[in-house]
Amino acid sequence: MADNSILTRLDGLKLKYEEIGQKLTDPEVIADVKQFIQFNKEYRELEPIIEASERYRTAIANLTEAKDILANDKDEEMREMARGEIAELEPKIETLEEEIKLLLIPKDPQDAKNAIVEIRGGAGGEESCLFAAELMRMYIRYAERHHFRVEPISTTETELGGIKEAVFSIAGSGVFARMKYESGVHRVQRVPITESNGKIQSSTCTVAVLPEAEDVELQIDPKDLRIDVYRSTGHGGQCVNTTDSAVRITHLPTGLVVTCQDQKSQLKNRDTAMQVLRSRLLAKMRAEKDAAYAENRRVQVGTGDRSERIRTYNFREGRVTDHRIGLTLYRIQDIIDGDLDEIIDALHAEEIVERLREMR
Repeated sequence: MADNSILTRLDGLKLKYEEIGQKLTDPEVIADVKQFIQFNKEYRELEPIIEASERYRTAIANLTEAKDILANDKDEEMREMARGEIAELEPKIETLEEEIKLLLIPKDPQDAKNAIVEIRGGAGGEESCLFAAELMRMYIRYAERHHFRVEPISTTETELGGIKEAVFSIAGSGVFARMKYESGVHRVQRVPITESNGKIQSSTCTVAVLPEAEDVELQIDPKDLRIDVYRSTGHGGQCVNTTDSAVRITHLPTGLVVTCQDQKSQLKNRDTAMQVLRSRLLAKMRAEKDAAYAENRRVQVGTGDRSERIRTYNFREGRVTDHRIGLTLYRIQDIIDGDLDEIIDALHAEEIVERLREMR
C-alpha cells in the first residue's frame, strides 16, 4: 500500500516545483540575477524528488490495476500475469519509498558551501604541533584527491617544523558536506621525535571546520573593525617578508581577531581575512541562536584534553579509530596520506540514519 504521508508531502513539493518553474520564465525574475540563481538552485534540488515521485506514483497505479485484475478478472492467464506483476511491484514500491525518504531528508544549507579549516596544536607541546602539521597535509592531500582547491590563509610554524595554528580554505562542490565531520579533538599516540627513551605519548590537536560565509549572509559595519598591517614573518619569500603585507582584523564588538599573511598583496590578505572573520561571526551567531543545543554539545565534547577526542591515530598499532561511530581501520598511513573517504562515508551514513530516525 502507498504511504499517504509521503504522497501528501510529494503533492506539496510538486506544486512548489511547478510554481518555481513558472517563476524561472518570469522576465522580472530573469532580470534579477540573484533571485534567478536562487530559484534555479531550488528547482534543481527538487528535480530528483519529482522524478522519483513520478516513478512511485506510476508503480502504485500499476499495482492497483494488477490487484483489480486479480480480484475481478475471470481469465486465469490474466490473473497469473497480475500475480507476477504484483510480486515485482510490491518490493519496487518499498525501495522507492526508502529512496524518497532519503531525498526528503532536509538538507543542511551549509553543505554546498566551501570550508574554512582551522587546526591548532593542543595538549602535548611540540609533538601536538608536529601532528597539527601532519593533519594539515592530510587534508590538503584529501582535497587533491577530490580536485578541491586549497588556499592558505595563515600559518604559525614552530622551529621543528610543527604548526601552532594553521588556517586555510578548501573550495569545491559540496566541500563542507564532507569536511564538517572533521571538527573536534584529534588524538595521536606515538613516540615523539623529542622523546629519547622510546615512551609512547598522547597528544591532541583541535580542528574546526566552518562553512564559508557569503557577503549577502552577514553585513559587517566598518566602524566595528580595527585593521592593522604589519610585516609578515616566517616562510613566504622575499616580498612577503619585507613589505607590510600582513593584515590583522579585530571585530571590536566580539573581540574576534583574524590574521592573514600568506599572500604577497596586502589587499588579498585583507579580503581573505574578512572572509574568515565573516565565517567565524556567522558560526558564532548560529551557536548563540540555539544556546541550549550549544550547551548540550559543550557538555558532550568537553574541554579538549587528551581524554576527549573524536578520533585517535595510533602509529605503533597502525590504527585509526573514530570514536563517534566505533570505526577502527588498520591503515593509518593511507589515511594520513589523505584517504579519508571510508571514514567520512561512514559518518555520513550514520548522520542519515539519525535523520531518518528523527523523521519517524
